[in-house]
Amino acid sequence: MRSKDKREQMVKKLAVIGKDVSKSTSPQMHGFIAKKLNLEVSYEKISIPEAEFETRIESLLNGYDGLNVTIPYKLSVIPHLKKTEGDAKVFGAVNTVNCKSLYGYNTDGLGFALMLKNNGVEVNGKTALLLGAGGAGRSVAKKLLDGGAKVFVYDRTAESALNLEKEFNGVTALSQIENTAYDIIINATGVGMHKTEGLSPVGEELLKLCGVAVDLIYCPAKSKFLQIAEGLGKKIINGKAMLFYQAYYADCIFFGLTPDEAQAKQLFNEFSKEEI
Repeated sequence: MRSKDKREQMVKKLAVIGKDVSKSTSPQMHGFIAKKLNLEVSYEKISIPEAEFETRIESLLNGYDGLNVTIPYKLSVIPHLKKTEGDAKVFGAVNTVNCKSLYGYNTDGLGFALMLKNNGVEVNGKTALLLGAGGAGRSVAKKLLDGGAKVFVYDRTAESALNLEKEFNGVTALSQIENTAYDIIINATGVGMHKTEGLSPVGEELLKLCGVAVDLIYCPAKSKFLQIAEGLGKKIINGKAMLFYQAYYADCIFFGLTPDEAQAKQLFNEFSKEEI
């Protein structure tokens, strides 16, 4: 039996960790991907209060083969790792951890870029307003820059936006949001889900000036932000595809597989049909 076959038959113990992952669809997505690729996984959701993160993270790293990391731990997990690789090193944020090597990766940017590509959104030469300069926001900013966009970022913590401006050439930090026309507006904050469901980080006055509204939130499927944009006749994209694609890239890391964009797109289309 080839070594790859042996690897594929191993059951990987995986989990997603975050402050509140009670509504996460990661188990369904990773389970679907694993089934289609003939991989074996067990997948859990682990919500961790911020006050408990430092006391619990080591046992989680020791107890699992791989972790997916979400809000608000994409930065705070890094000191517990041996090394960051690829995009994680560039973004300064980790969303995927190989617990055996203690290497951290970031597949958010890859997932975001593929989501835009598969939705026919071209960013080259476009202006983008990014709301939120946290872990996901940093990934989004870099991928937009790589694609040739001019990026403006606002974060309620001004220092976060300014740090992003310093890190990435081509990013402009905004001290306040004004009603200016942008080709793309991306919500990379948590506003619109959980306790803030029904709220939008920006209003109709700004959204009517934009071309495309992208919300990294995927639950609810149409946040208030996207509802407003859709009502104005704008193209809207929620974060479900990004989440699926970053999960696909993460599974490739966990199992040592070579990613394939066409395969990822086909898997997402199949997943979406099965969910209906």
